[in-house]
Formats: sequence, C-alpha cells, structure tokens
Amino acid sequence: MKKPSLRAVAAAAAALAVLAPAAACSAKASGSGGDHAKVAFLMPDIASTRYEQYDAPLFKAKMKQLCGGCDVLYQNANADAAKQQQQATSALAQGAKVIVIDPVDSAAAASIVRMAQSRKAAVIAYDRPIPAAKADYYVSFDNEKLGHMIGQSLVDHLKETRAQGGLLEVNGSPTDAAAGLIKKGVHSAVDPSGFKLLAEFDTPGWEPAKAQEWVTGQISKFRGQIAGVVAANDGTGGASIAAFKAAAAKVPPVTGNDAELAAMQRIVAGDQYNTISKPIRIVAEAAAVAAHGFVKGEKPKGNATLFGTPSELFVPTVVTQQNIKDVVKPGGALEPAQVCTGVYAASCAKLGLR
Repeated sequence: MKKPSLRAVAAAAAALAVLAPAAACSAKASGSGGDHAKVAFLMPDIASTRYEQYDAPLFKAKMKQLCGGCDVLYQNANADAAKQQQQATSALAQGAKVIVIDPVDSAAAASIVRMAQSRKAAVIAYDRPIPAAKADYYVSFDNEKLGHMIGQSLVDHLKETRAQGGLLEVNGSPTDAAAGLIKKGVHSAVDPSGFKLLAEFDTPGWEPAKAQEWVTGQISKFRGQIAGVVAANDGTGGASIAAFKAAAAKVPPVTGNDAELAAMQRIVAGDQYNTISKPIRIVAEAAAVAAHGFVKGEKPKGNATLFGTPSELFVPTVVTQQNIKDVVKPGGALEPAQVCTGVYAASCAKLGLR
C-alpha cells in the first residue's frame, strides 16, 4: 500500500485540529440543550391586561437577548386551572426544559411542579408562589410587604384627613397564594389602625365584575359609613370605584396595585388614591435570566426563601398624586403621552406631568 506523503499527513492533522474544537463545542451544546432549549411561559389570565401587554413580550425579548436559539412557548390559561395543566403537559411533551408559571390556582399548580420535575424540567414560580410543592425558583415582588404598603398608605391618608367611618377590604382570588400574602400584609396595616373593618371579600379569579357586585351590596349595607376601600389590585380597585359611581355615592379613597394605565389615569383624575408600581420588566427579565441559568445547568440562588423555595423578591413603590410624576415620566414604563390623553390632560398639567 502506498504510504501517504508528509504533506498529506500534515494537511489531515491541520483539518483535525480545526474540526476537534467545533465538534466538542457541538457536543457540549447538544448535551446541555443550552443554545436551542425550549422554555415555557405560562400566564394565568387575560382579565389583568399586564400579561399580554407586558409580561410575555418582555420575557420573550430578554430570552432572545440571552439565548438567540431558545424557543419560548407562551400560553395564557384565561383563568382556567385545568387548561393551564394541559398547557404545561403540552409544553413538556414539546421538550420544554424550563417552565415559568404564574399559576391560576396555586394549590392545583403543585401537580405541574411534580410532573415537570419528574421529567427533569425546572419550574420557576412567577409572581405567585406555589406553597404545596417546592418549585426550583420563585421570582416576584414581595407581596406581603406590598399589601402592607397599600394598606398603610391608605390608613395614613385617612388619619391625615381625619376621615370617619370604617373600611372595606377587597382581596384577590382565594386560589392565588400571592393574593393570600397581599391579604396578610393588608391586615397587618388595617387591623391595628383604629379603623373598623366593616367587611372583606375574596374576589374569585380576581374578576372585577364580581368585586363590583360585592362592593355594590356593601354600599347599600353601610351607606355613609365607608371611609375607604383597600383593594388588592387595580382591577378590583377600578371595580370598587365603578360601584360607588353607579350607586351615586361619594367615592372614598380606594387603593390598587399594578400601576395599570387606567389606574394611573384614575389617580390623576382623583378617583383612585394609590396603586403599586412594580415594573414588570424587573420580574420578567429576572425570570428570563433564571430560566437561562437553568438551561445552562446553573441554578440561581436568589435573595430569600419562601415556602422552602429559593426566591428573588423585589420591593415595590406606592404611587399617589404626590409622587406620580416620579413614575410617569419620559422613558418610564408609562410615559406622560400615554397617561395624559383627552380629559386627563388638564389634571396631568396640575400634577406636573409633561
């Protein structure tokens, strides 16, 4: 057999030297799935406008920045826990390595956690915790602190204005563990305040219509006695305000949470007393960073532990007319051009929103 020439051997060796690192790189990517992983982003409902308008787009954008080849499987359960279970099952069947889930029902979501983990997929609880099963990570604002902040802000305002009467408390969904934390925080401010808690209500599915119906009944029952309403989010807060207006009753100070556009406009107009600014970009991008970490095999540590789960909790900001211009500003999550439209323009000008 003819022996290969020295030139041919050298050429072959050079080719192998070039190919070996590429092959190793390819094997590494193939083994970890890091460059082409699928990540599920499962949101709970469309009643809160934030999920479609902010959470999903921001999460997708950050994931694309971190991992151009990763595929985000986005689904919204429209307040149906069984549908969310199906969406999680489908995502795992498609090969999702990480599930980021804001659960419709925190208790029911425990089965999703166990199912995903049995298939070696990581679970990141997003916005709402999953107490009955330990997710791999939890990303949210500090909901108990949030509840205390909106409640204390209202109580302080009522004391400053020497308001008379009691309070209504409109809580979030009884199946949402985050709502339970907000409720606990609200009570920590309201219970020792000296204001009587006239009645409270856990709003099924956070549905504004159900909150409005309940508040309407309380207006009839306690007409002239309601000094303020602690509502757990902007949807239930807006519904509470609508109930007073429909009953031709004076609207008392009403709280909120989420800093939705409509809520900011109600604050500008003087219809809603406060809301909570918790920039969704913060949690959406933090969840994406954590998801990318799991994809690479790196488990994030967080800055707290909640329900036995490593957690990353952020502190929100209370927004009233006094500081709204610090939140609604050029380059902010909401800009004056968005808030100060039509009938709100004059009120915005008085508050210095430009």
